[in-house]
Amino acid sequence: MKKEKSKTKGSDSKKEIIPEHIGFIVDGNRRWARQYFFPVNYGHQKGYERVKNVIEWCLKKGVKVLSFFIFSTENWKRSKKEVAHLMSLIKRLFQEDLQYLMDQEVKLSISGWIDDPQLEPEIKKIAIIAQEKTKNNKRGIVNLAFNYGGRSEIVHAFKGMLRDGIKASQVNEEIISQYLWTQGLPDPDLVVRTSEKRLSGFLLWQSAYAELCFLDKYWPSIKEKDIDRILTDYSQRKRRFGK
Repeated sequence: MKKEKSKTKGSDSKKEIIPEHIGFIVDGNRRWARQYFFPVNYGHQKGYERVKNVIEWCLKKGVKVLSFFIFSTENWKRSKKEVAHLMSLIKRLFQEDLQYLMDQEVKLSISGWIDDPQLEPEIKKIAIIAQEKTKNNKRGIVNLAFNYGGRSEIVHAFKGMLRDGIKASQVNEEIISQYLWTQGLPDPDLVVRTSEKRLSGFLLWQSAYAELCFLDKYWPSIKEKDIDRILTDYSQRKRRFGK
């Protein structure tokens, strides 16, 4: 889905196409920190702050849904110290910074395996509370891909269908989408990644026709002018959806 904004200058009229849903793969926090001789955890802290900036910049420009890949199922392989710090940032968002989401008038959505035994029970609890408190916000949606993996999501969906007795003859794209962690959200129009040029399992099913944008910079270095350039580039592309 997409929408158009009309810009008029004198007698000229130009339509800017704004994506409804942008997915961001938040990458490069550790390398940014090392580049400037900071501790790795400081890089994650700056990356966390940049997520909040990007939310504000994109909402201001008319984007309605923002997905952020903030913790993958593979990230458990990192050191216990680093994982603990990442979890502390997650808790901060769900609790201390919940008012920020309320002030931005956005609904919080979480896509990922929050029933994972590796997760602290408290995280699941506060995640559910945060989603409940923001459910009536109408300005936009912030979807966090947390403890998320694209293949894991599809496996989870098929297990759900088997559990519910869905017959093979009933399985189609619509049914599968209803069992994904992103159920109820529109597919992304645009996926943006910093520092690398791969999807790393992010929204594999949902991104089938998404436009892709790779930025040669680390996530904490992204600026509002980068968002402007991304949107301008997207507006100039022609999406054919196989036609």
